[in-house]
Amino acid sequence: MTINTEDLLGSIIESLERIEYIKAEDIPDIDLYMDQVTTFMESHLRTTARNPEQDKILTKTMINNYAKNDLLPPPVKKKYSKQHVLLLIFIYYYKGILSISDIQELFKPITERFFHTTDEFNLASVYEEVFGLEREQADILKTDVIDKFKIAEQTFADAPEDSKKFLQMFSFICMLSFDVYVKRLLIEKMIDGLSDKGDKAERKNRKRQDDSSQTDN
Repeated sequence: MTINTEDLLGSIIESLERIEYIKAEDIPDIDLYMDQVTTFMESHLRTTARNPEQDKILTKTMINNYAKNDLLPPPVKKKYSKQHVLLLIFIYYYKGILSISDIQELFKPITERFFHTTDEFNLASVYEEVFGLEREQADILKTDVIDKFKIAEQTFADAPEDSKKFLQMFSFICMLSFDVYVKRLLIEKMIDGLSDKGDKAERKNRKRQDDSSQTDN
């Protein structure tokens, strides 16, 4: 089994350098029908798919499921706003690492506070602020990947020659996987914290309502 890990690394770095995101200004300001939404997402995110010729970026079924799971506010007269598209982009990136319930918990306050607002600070502002960090983070990630690759190259020095390259690539994958694993744990812990705060706030609100009811009586 022959694997050229240096070619693999080069491909990864090249992909990181090509990373782009959909700017809020690229999203139409007019409301779109579902077919138009899926076409827009397909045209802008096709290169991010693992198998671009086969994988679906977004389907009507996905959109309907997101709405059923309260990830996406319902359309108005079967049309989706710019805010809908922004949420769908967020969901697209998060669904690969988080459960639907975690995404729902994370974006519930975002949707409640910024989806319907006409203030200058709105969902588009949040989106631009977050994704505006991507270039800096891509450069940091590129350096980290190269460092891990160099470490992996030093492993299994005494392994048989016919297995060494594979085992070194396995080491490389393990280090990248561990990094993802730890970060996912951290994200889940923070989301659980949001849930705890929400539960406490809800319990406090219920208690306030109960106390008010007893006073009225």
